[in-house]
Amino acid sequence: MDNRYGFINLYAINFYTMKDKFFSIEDAISKLWDKLDGWMDAIILRLPNLVMAILIMIVFYFIARGVKKLLLKLLLPRIGQKSIQDIIAKIIFLSVLLIGFFIALGVLELNKVLTSILAGAGVVGLAVGLALQGTLSNTVGGLVLSFMPKININDYIETDDVKGFVSEISLRNIVLRRPDNNYTVVPNSKFVENSFTNYSISKRSRITVTCGVGYESSMQEVEDLVIRIISENFEQKKGESVEFFFTDFGDSSINFMTRFWIDMVKNKQEYAAKHKAMKLIKSEFDSKGINIPFPIRTLDFGKNKLQMAKNENED
Repeated sequence: MDNRYGFINLYAINFYTMKDKFFSIEDAISKLWDKLDGWMDAIILRLPNLVMAILIMIVFYFIARGVKKLLLKLLLPRIGQKSIQDIIAKIIFLSVLLIGFFIALGVLELNKVLTSILAGAGVVGLAVGLALQGTLSNTVGGLVLSFMPKININDYIETDDVKGFVSEISLRNIVLRRPDNNYTVVPNSKFVENSFTNYSISKRSRITVTCGVGYESSMQEVEDLVIRIISENFEQKKGESVEFFFTDFGDSSINFMTRFWIDMVKNKQEYAAKHKAMKLIKSEFDSKGINIPFPIRTLDFGKNKLQMAKNENED
């Protein structure tokens, strides 16, 4: 009998325990549905605001595009730098979108959320700034390059490692199109920190051509001849002139250099001018009988012959 009553009591305890669990799950589901129902009511009540916020973002997107196109068409062409035009246009585009975003949050009555977003953005910005120092350095370099008056799109520039035409200036890097039509991407931070030469700033540059004549040549005749040839074939503007200097007595020739001005905004023009000047000088020297000697080595075997003759006499 005791065992029977004990079994009944145990069954009753398990029954009430399962019943409590069942009601506990049922209460949880009921509360969940109540919460979802409350959310649905809130969504339905705010549905007009949500639609309005979406419409505001769409309208401001098209406004931003229109303002960007208007600036690029009317105002920004007055700015000489193409890179500055692009950066200002992007900043205006993002600014208009940001205004639309803030208005949309106001329509949704999420002012507190906006405050939280701004506070979180500050913390995240600090963390990202520490983690991406190199990227930020390139970005700052891009802004510096964009506003530098000494570099423009399509300028021909030369750095320590590469030379070519400026194809693009972005917030991260500068793209150079090399003379072989390949492109080199240089991080802005390295480009700003290192020196570079811009051949496109000045339309005129002075180049040097060197040569040598034989020791039998008249030095004054050579000087007058070279100056006349260069002056007749390369226009020298006001303040410019052809310069001629003998530089040294070489092993086989008297060496000289001549300097003159040419139109030059890229290296190809320098190569072409030197090519032309060398052909003119060689042709004129040939017609005047002026020798351009090649290196000569004189070998003296006299001492060796004496030594050999001495050895033969001893034998």
